[in-house]
Amino acid sequence: MPLKTLIVDDEPVARKILREDLESMGGIEVVGEADNGAAALDQIAGRSPDLVLLDLQMPEMGGFEVIRKIRRGAHMPVIVIVTAYDKYALEAFAAGAIDYLLKPVGQDRLAEAIEKVRRVTGTEAVERLARLQEIPDPLLPGPRLKKIVGRAGAEYFLLDANEIFSFHAEGEIVWITTSRKRYQATQTLKVLEERLQNTGFQRIHRNALVNVDHVRKMSALSSQRWLITLSNEQEFIASKRQARGIRRLVNW
Repeated sequence: MPLKTLIVDDEPVARKILREDLESMGGIEVVGEADNGAAALDQIAGRSPDLVLLDLQMPEMGGFEVIRKIRRGAHMPVIVIVTAYDKYALEAFAAGAIDYLLKPVGQDRLAEAIEKVRRVTGTEAVERLARLQEIPDPLLPGPRLKKIVGRAGAEYFLLDANEIFSFHAEGEIVWITTSRKRYQATQTLKVLEERLQNTGFQRIHRNALVNVDHVRKMSALSSQRWLITLSNEQEFIASKRQARGIRRLVNW
């Protein structure tokens, strides 16, 4: 039986390239195309594709929202993400996407994904889709993080979390380091860590909290100690357990 495939992408050129590559492989029937999320849901319900090649960022309804709105039934499609953005791969793979293709998609890479799809059973497709439907949409804005207050002399500055490289306690003083300047924090390291939960900040030492987006290098000093170097050349020593936490966040 040919693999019934639906292509979902708001870019006509991207759909055309995918269709041509799929039709050149054989054993694949492209049953439709959709340029938006609503049309995708209609075609999934009406055509019962085995595979959906799904773009994530589309007007009005993105790919993750499409996934959440697919009605579960006996015939569930396998989802392969096709996108220009690599930063959502971790969420997609963790949730159950069979593959995650970055544009422009090479024909060999597409063929590899198709082979993975062919090995998926009907039961596994249902389970994978159910897991994908349970995750929050990473494309939607999350809770807004309040500004971090830093003091320099008699002046107070409102800092965005993403511009901060690290928080480092020296006795009772907590220093905030950015690419340009160092500020004194108005809160303790413990309070700052609580405020920054579920963000890119990781405690790597009892006196240090770092922004993993600014980690440049990790070097093993021993079997139990790692040297963490930030992009501003700031260095911290972390235990093996703490270093593992950073590696998990940055997918190393």
